[in-house]
Amino acid sequence: MVDPPAAWREGETTLLDHGGATAAPALLLIPSLINRASILDLSRDRSMARALAASGLRVFLLDWSWPDAEARKLDLDGLITGRLARAIDHIATTTGNKVTLVGYCMGGLLATAAAQLQAARVAGLALLATPWDFHAAPDAPLGQMARLTDLLEPMMNATGTLSVDALQMLFNVADPHSVGDKYRAFGATDQNSDRARQFVAIEDWLNDGVPLAAPLARQCLRDWYGANTPAHGKWQVAGQVIAPHTLHLPSFVAIPGRDRIVPPESATPLAEAMPDAVVIRPTAGHVGMVAGATAKAALWSPLAAWARGIA
Repeated sequence: MVDPPAAWREGETTLLDHGGATAAPALLLIPSLINRASILDLSRDRSMARALAASGLRVFLLDWSWPDAEARKLDLDGLITGRLARAIDHIATTTGNKVTLVGYCMGGLLATAAAQLQAARVAGLALLATPWDFHAAPDAPLGQMARLTDLLEPMMNATGTLSVDALQMLFNVADPHSVGDKYRAFGATDQNSDRARQFVAIEDWLNDGVPLAAPLARQCLRDWYGANTPAHGKWQVAGQVIAPHTLHLPSFVAIPGRDRIVPPESATPLAEAMPDAVVIRPTAGHVGMVAGATAKAALWSPLAAWARGIA
């Protein structure tokens, strides 16, 4: 596919313009910080960004990319009130419209904070597989990540990041059997099938991650996973407690029923806190919901219909 043009850039962070009608409602897709943004633009027939643009929306995708020297110094406050805020400002200024924020996974937490801090610029908030109560499912694979923070300190002190290899280790150790299971299943798949090509595309994406800046890693592991600050009403950005129940704006929450990364028990409290949120529960996993064979019907179409309806 031809890469979309860059509408704005700061360091390695790039705002990709996926087009759509000039006067259409503007959407900003905000992915996680630890995987490439390309999961939302995976291939010709598995691109949520391009599907939303084709449905009559003006779509931008924020590509955090590899953290540059300045980004490695940023904590959550600096990232949300800095690069994310400036990307939102750029879209609002150039389009003349308020922006609907669409956050995926960790990006949903960033989007929630940005929606509160930049309320005058935000038209709506969509949260896709976004965790909120990190202790709601204590047996979830990632629930014990906070305990490993001290072990990772020497690496973070030396490099200024939590490396790609360390992140892969955390995910694999959290659910070690899944690695062998998925490759055995792939071995039994027709290697010339669409299913096999999709598997390879997603595995390429999973293994092409980006490191997480050390200040961000410490906050995420200790504050979110360890102290569970979002659910306890203690997560603050720029001196403000991030309180989704105060966000009186159109909201949409997608909670995939087969999500092992963000269990439904973790995402549901956020949906319940959002006033009058439209909630859907696709029968899909964390990645399958946004890029799987059923993603169009499960997520893209209802999300597009909601976004057009709030314009």
